[in-house]
Amino acid sequence: MQKLIHQLCRKYTDLSEEEIQVIEMMAGTLQPLANLEAADIFVDCPCREKDAIVVAEAKPEEVPSAYKNSVVGMLAKEENEPAVARTFRLGVATKYMKARTQENNYTIQSVEPIKYNSRVIGVLIREKRIKEDGELSEELGSYEAIETPLNHMINENEWLTESIDEGLLLVDYKGRVSFRNLYARELFQNLGYVSDILGQKYKNICLTEWSNTPEGTDRIKEVRCGNYYLRVRQIPLMNQDIQFAVIIRDITWNREQEKNLILKSVAVKELNHRVKNNLQTIASLLRLQARREEKEETRQVLNESISRILSISATHQLLSQSGEACVSLKEVLENVKRNAVQPFLKADVSVNLEITGDDLIVDSEIATPVALAVNELLQNSMKYAFCGRKEGQVWIRIEKGKVYSRLTVKDDGIGFDPKKVREGSLGLNIVKTMVQDKLHGRLVIRSGDEGTETEFDFINEPTDFVSISQ
Repeated sequence: MQKLIHQLCRKYTDLSEEEIQVIEMMAGTLQPLANLEAADIFVDCPCREKDAIVVAEAKPEEVPSAYKNSVVGMLAKEENEPAVARTFRLGVATKYMKARTQENNYTIQSVEPIKYNSRVIGVLIREKRIKEDGELSEELGSYEAIETPLNHMINENEWLTESIDEGLLLVDYKGRVSFRNLYARELFQNLGYVSDILGQKYKNICLTEWSNTPEGTDRIKEVRCGNYYLRVRQIPLMNQDIQFAVIIRDITWNREQEKNLILKSVAVKELNHRVKNNLQTIASLLRLQARREEKEETRQVLNESISRILSISATHQLLSQSGEACVSLKEVLENVKRNAVQPFLKADVSVNLEITGDDLIVDSEIATPVALAVNELLQNSMKYAFCGRKEGQVWIRIEKGKVYSRLTVKDDGIGFDPKKVREGSLGLNIVKTMVQDKLHGRLVIRSGDEGTETEFDFINEPTDFVSISQ
């Protein structure tokens, strides 16, 4: 047995050789204890990461055991054995809590800490099986409520203590629970305590320790017990009969919602990261194809497609970094400026592109169509505005409004006649579609000898309406 204990402790725990020897000596006393108590006796040790490992066991010889097979070497999960987890966490004994065995049966556990140099190195567990009819195989004993002068609080039908959604305990100077409301009784039953906590020693049912706070002060701490998250507050009363009160609030729902939000944020972040990677992979494939293409017209079409894909990727790149559903519109346009227009910059023309105005935090449903529209307008400027010129200037200006905002793309190029632009122009059609159908805005194009100015309005927040009027 000692060899197996040593192997398990070395493999799963961080116990020293001296501490393992203490566990081995304790294991030598298990069989007499099992016979004396007519119960299954175990020694569990804390694992390095979480939970505990069963390192020794003894089954009673005169009465049936709750186990068919040995459980030595198996893990004791916190959610299945809350008494073991509580004793490891607080370093105090835990009495009469329900446990789920490794063989999927139910027992009643009482747990004592095994300490060495003030450190809890293991626990001694006494288990009694629960009969098939649901009754306990032992008499747990009954407690009588201790009379207090707070008669208006002792009555379980009293409206004040029973109408609050919190557990309330009163502890007397003998350290016993002299009052608990129904909420507290049901809460402790859900935590695994099989008998009423009324009259029990508070140290056997307390949910946390207060080592870092002085006695006689108002204390509050959040603890986790199995699948429950609880906020425990201890208030000194120091009257004739009651030493302190304990208020317990179940905040499990709040913490689960926070956890779900975190998981959702991580999932959204990962999804956008994958979308960005896929879009950039497609752009890389098209870029490879463009390099091998001999026809200039075909290369031009492929470069336009690459630019559009990267403008969509710009939004997802920022979403993947933040994990949020909204992004900075200025940052999106900076990415479009940096990544999407490079293929159309001419070597013999120096173009300065500047983004000014307000920064907006917008939903991805707004950012993506804005990026696509701006990408098309920048492509047009790069390709046509500075023909025969050695330099040029392009401005992108954002003006924030209450419901609608405005974006302007302006260049100081040679201009064109908007009436002569072909209706079949793919770039212009993309801009119109994005502005009218996705952004619920209006598009205005002005052009002359001093350059071209294109502005469009866009709604600040996504809407489910098919159309919306200003």
